[in-house]
Amino acid sequence: MTTHEMLLTAKAACPVLACADSESKNRALLAMADALITGQAEILAANRQDLEAAKGHISPVMLDRLALSEARIANMAEGIRQVAKLPDPVGQVLRRVERPNGIVIEKTAAAMGVVAIIYESRPNVTSDAAALALKSGNVCVLRGGKEAFSSANAIVTALKRGLAAAGMPETLVNLVQDTSRNSANELMEAVGLVDLLIPRGGAGLIRAVTENAKVPCIQTGTGICHIYVDASADLHKALDIIENAKASRPSVCNAEEVLLVHRDIAPEFLPRLRRRLQDDREAQGKPPVRLLADSEAHAILGTELAGPGDFDREFLDYILAVKLVSGVEEAIVHIALHSTGHSEAILTEDSEAAQRFCRLVDSAAVYVNASTRFTDGGEFGLGCEMGISTQKLHARGPMGLEELCTYKYIIHGDGQIR
Repeated sequence: MTTHEMLLTAKAACPVLACADSESKNRALLAMADALITGQAEILAANRQDLEAAKGHISPVMLDRLALSEARIANMAEGIRQVAKLPDPVGQVLRRVERPNGIVIEKTAAAMGVVAIIYESRPNVTSDAAALALKSGNVCVLRGGKEAFSSANAIVTALKRGLAAAGMPETLVNLVQDTSRNSANELMEAVGLVDLLIPRGGAGLIRAVTENAKVPCIQTGTGICHIYVDASADLHKALDIIENAKASRPSVCNAEEVLLVHRDIAPEFLPRLRRRLQDDREAQGKPPVRLLADSEAHAILGTELAGPGDFDREFLDYILAVKLVSGVEEAIVHIALHSTGHSEAILTEDSEAAQRFCRLVDSAAVYVNASTRFTDGGEFGLGCEMGISTQKLHARGPMGLEELCTYKYIIHGDGQIR
């Protein structure tokens, strides 16, 4: 099936899903989750093919991003089950107004229609996107990257089995078979067939889609995430948070990429930071974190000097850029100049500094004394996510069910004329 034929099929399936009640959608979701588990042998075999083909072409941390395991498939299935437990947003009355003439106006949540997602090498996006789209009443068209195609294809095959078992059309979840640039361009230009396009991946992909799409799209962000350690910070707590934010899974968009440290505590804190992220991790058999420091931090750390572009890079690796600042004001200014608007954190025991940081940092998620790794649909109680939006209209932050809905006005009258 060509991409255009798939889009026509997806559009034709929209009325079926629009008529489905919450019970039918939840039954389908639970069957899809079960199908992932029963099909895990086929999914893991396909994933091994992808991993073998990718070796030598992508970094070890990106291989980890691509890799699946029984535990990760179980987490994918659990994400679908969590979506099934959430309230159905479709049809919810967001606002009700009764006018003096007796007309009743209800602002009502409604599905977008066909939601297309262009993404790269994370197979779990396949099941997350399918689950969120179905629960929010949308037919999804998935276009994954070539590195993960076998994995995505096996996942979609399992999801379709679940749909069929629940008596729902398999065409509610679709995977584009063409992984060339042509199919991406077709989705970007499919006016009238694609109601919403979501790019999820690296900066190049997101830029290409947002600059060239003729259909409505939501920009999901690259994550140049910052943590600022204030003079009043609890340093032990700060070390725990920084190691988690940088090293727990460096290949994801909510991982920390830049560390800003108050100049007054740098002589005490930076040596402890180096021991924690390098010496201690090596002793534990874990990958150490490369520290790229500005000139001031370099004088204390003695590690590599940061280059001119290192504070504007999404490393997606065990690399952290470190800079000293004079206080919360300079930290806020630096973030304004270099952030991608994803997630930033302040580590402080000063409530006024925390309040000022939260008011002036203009990102989708702003943390006080917590890791940026929490910017995630599951962690935010959304079940899973379609992506992290770094724009302001119409969605911002982790995109769950509500963000995949638009609204329409339903007006009830009794013969009124104007």
